[in-house]
Amino acid sequence: MTKQQAQVLACIDGAALTEAVCDYASWISQKTEAPLKLLHTINHHPETSIKSDLSGNIGLGAQEHLLEEITNLEQQQSKLKLQQGKQLLQAATEHIEKKGIIPTHSQRHGDLIEAVIDLEDSVRVLVLGLRGQVHENQDNKIGAKLEAVIRSIHRPILIVNASFKTPERIMLAYDGSEAADKAVDMVASSPLYQGLICHLVCVNNNQETASKLLEQATIRLKSAKNIEVISVKLKGKADLELCAYQQQHNIDLTVMGAFSHTRIHDMLLGSFTHKMLVNIKKPLLLLR
Repeated sequence: MTKQQAQVLACIDGAALTEAVCDYASWISQKTEAPLKLLHTINHHPETSIKSDLSGNIGLGAQEHLLEEITNLEQQQSKLKLQQGKQLLQAATEHIEKKGIIPTHSQRHGDLIEAVIDLEDSVRVLVLGLRGQVHENQDNKIGAKLEAVIRSIHRPILIVNASFKTPERIMLAYDGSEAADKAVDMVASSPLYQGLICHLVCVNNNQETASKLLEQATIRLKSAKNIEVISVKLKGKADLELCAYQQQHNIDLTVMGAFSHTRIHDMLLGSFTHKMLVNIKKPLLLLR
């Protein structure tokens, strides 16, 4: 039996970033020659639950009638969501086919996290928007499921937060960690980054340490074919310096490790990954 080729998995929900998710997934698919699959999940968010709207109206004598009405409304809502999802997948498929790619697609009932974990073994890169429909107008928040998805799977995850632009310049945030070394190896070996300018950026107040960290990483990257490398040392707070550098140098895509600390550390000090997700102005490719 032949092993199935790992695929680019694009998660779509009809939010404002859906088209950009499709475009970035298509770009990765074309550059890596990997198949592209669209995933749409149907799940009732607590924020939009019918029960939360009507249960307070249930009183003595009317309870049975209202519960039956709630059940009927939820069944209708489920059918509508199923149909809307099918239309969304069809529109996304047609959009991607214009680029010369024939995607497959899947529609699942249940939680996005469970669906992604179930498909993880077949995924080369996961692509999803920074915010779904629930939080798409809240600039200071990320999607309700996003952090859990990032923590749950061990595949590259591209977080889309802006309209598509073909990447020309990438920034690789390097701190000498295992995840950062993994990112260097991936950039050096993947066809995705060929022909791009790579800004290898290390933020460390000890500039001698930064120089040592950058030296080997730079050698590794320069051994790759068709990648221009610019090594940069910065001082200051890592998330602020990286976000500022991204804007100053028109970086199209940032690559970095994700959630290297424990949850307790994150709660006490705040997650570096979370800060980058909220503040960076261009897509972020995370590695675990």
